[in-house]
Amino acid sequence: MLMLLAPSKTQDSNVADWNKETLPALLPDSEQLIARLREFSVAELGQLMKMSEQLAVQTHKRINDFQTPFTTHNAKPALAVFQGDVYSRIATTRYNQEEKEYLQQHLRILSGLYGVLRPMDLMQSYRLEMGCKLTNSRGKNLYEFWGERVTEELNRTLATHDEPLLVNLASLEYLRVIKKKKLKGKILQIDFKERKGDSYKTVAIYAKRARGMMVDFAVKNKVQTVTELQSFQRENYRFQDALSTKERYVFTRE
Repeated sequence: MLMLLAPSKTQDSNVADWNKETLPALLPDSEQLIARLREFSVAELGQLMKMSEQLAVQTHKRINDFQTPFTTHNAKPALAVFQGDVYSRIATTRYNQEEKEYLQQHLRILSGLYGVLRPMDLMQSYRLEMGCKLTNSRGKNLYEFWGERVTEELNRTLATHDEPLLVNLASLEYLRVIKKKKLKGKILQIDFKERKGDSYKTVAIYAKRARGMMVDFAVKNKVQTVTELQSFQRENYRFQDALSTKERYVFTRE
């Protein structure tokens, strides 16, 4: 079982080291993207990524400050760097080494710049969403740039698991980078819904926080199989068997 998260725009590079940092498997590809992005001016970056001048200036600086090799002096572990609603519910600062090792085996973060990251992989802060229409040497967007590379990397990890299954806690924008026909495993979608009148609706901010809580639940309980996730009951969420299928687990709260 391998859980998937999307990255967050909010990032903090002033975080502590994790002692056993690793390097992104697809870092040479990231360097190609950085080289392409360095061709853009601040104004062009703003247009490409549809962001304010202030964010464009910050992004331009990050692109030009990007340097390899990654070390603990110029990069930090991915799971600690990402902030925001999802990551606010993952207690990274309180995990012991055994819990960090669990995450390294059971969690992957999809990324526009890095393709796919392990929690302990060193990364430098960036801004590049997977849906960005960045023309490149491999195609007209990032989905074409990554091609089957992300899927192949996930397959290498799934081959080491007794249960070759991806638990999707990422957005559909990021899930699209996975070539499902090439994936050597199945995908389980997780939905979190709120009671609204006579039905249940997905509320984005609550769903994001719940995704982080589920990762934290898996860490604390050393979850090894997807059926164990049905016991998740943080902040009044409950598994709804009647609304769920083998391909989709639905959790609701009143």
